[in-house]
Amino acid sequence: MLRYTDLREKQLSLAAIRRALPRGGVDVASVSATVEPIVAAVRDRGAQAALDYGEKFDGVRPEGIRVPRKVCADAAAALDPQVRQAIEESIRRVRQVHEDQKPQEHTTRLGPGAQVTEIFAPIERVGLYVPGGKAVYPSSVIMNAVPAQAAGAQSTVVCSPPQKDHGGLPHPTILATCHILGVDEVWAVGGAQAVALLAYGDDNPGCGAGPLDPVDIITGPGNIFVTAAKRAVRGVVGTDAEAGPTEIAIIADSTANPVFVAYDLISQAEHDPMAASVLITDSPELAQRVDAEVQRRYQVTANAQRAEEALRGEQSGIVLVDGIDQAVAVANAYAAEHLEIHTADAPAVARRISHAGAIFVGEYSPVPLGDYSAGSNHVLPTSGTARFSAGLSTHTFLRPVNLIEYSREGLAEIAPHIINFADAEFLPAHGEAIRARFEGEL
Repeated sequence: MLRYTDLREKQLSLAAIRRALPRGGVDVASVSATVEPIVAAVRDRGAQAALDYGEKFDGVRPEGIRVPRKVCADAAAALDPQVRQAIEESIRRVRQVHEDQKPQEHTTRLGPGAQVTEIFAPIERVGLYVPGGKAVYPSSVIMNAVPAQAAGAQSTVVCSPPQKDHGGLPHPTILATCHILGVDEVWAVGGAQAVALLAYGDDNPGCGAGPLDPVDIITGPGNIFVTAAKRAVRGVVGTDAEAGPTEIAIIADSTANPVFVAYDLISQAEHDPMAASVLITDSPELAQRVDAEVQRRYQVTANAQRAEEALRGEQSGIVLVDGIDQAVAVANAYAAEHLEIHTADAPAVARRISHAGAIFVGEYSPVPLGDYSAGSNHVLPTSGTARFSAGLSTHTFLRPVNLIEYSREGLAEIAPHIINFADAEFLPAHGEAIRARFEGEL
């Protein structure tokens, strides 16, 4: 069922390895012509334009953008108790991890009366996008809201598409999770129009509602149109990394359990027909067994058709390698969003990985654990961008700021160097600004 790529007995360059690996592609620029007019319309006409596009794309028009707090509270009250317990436990674990991520203020002393202190200021107003579409994602509410709260954001806004089946409101489980988390505002708007409205806001959204204030940063996964809209408003607001289809890579040797590996590949494939599931192994026997288990087991899942399309796609497959060294090289070249390690010495192998969104160590640390309740964040870089991007974290919502504090003595020590530097750059007024403080002493 899965495509095979055989890299054994081949000495390939990094570029050649990247070209050989199975990988799909999403051309965000291909939808720019569709998205840019939406962004411009929402910038110019605000909430009414967002509602117009929502009616066109979602088939429903809410009475207003902002969801009343009571609606969210009622959704939480009606939530299945077992689902609520699962949500609350996930929040507890994710909050504990993200609270521990907060960096500490520190001061560097460079001499008498010369010091620089780094402090960390939270981004004040945060917009969090939670997709609708093929599934319901209360976990995405948690993964976006908790790190923003841990960082100290003053206000949070969750945008999620209105649902025809729920009277033009986002899904009740999304609303319930927002209430449990204490999210400040929920807007019933999705797609590119949601991103634009978060970026530009609206002073007069209508329906007697108060202003929809713009945010300072927008985070959260979405489809290609959401991603293109983030690209369009970047610079007006901050954004997180561009999200492509989800992906998993698994490094496995002959000690791996083929049933575990097969289910983990299937679990990512059921997200989306464009999802990528890749096994990297030095064991042809394991490869055959995993392939057989995937074929046997994907068909009994509720999302079998979606999973089959993903598993048979060019973005998924099995990569055969000569040994763990080559497996590590291939995994680093691939830079997976999620990387599982199923080997005899999984912790040691994991430490050799330099490029991955998140690394799941050992057969009892599967990706679904990270999707919900590991405590780590599941908003991660895709499409190889883990080579230079990080997943969502408390750091995403913090701005390091330097406090530069020099006394007269401290400045006097470095003053000649500053003046010489300024002269070398042909900026003499810079040097004069220093001289002026020493009344002809320099």
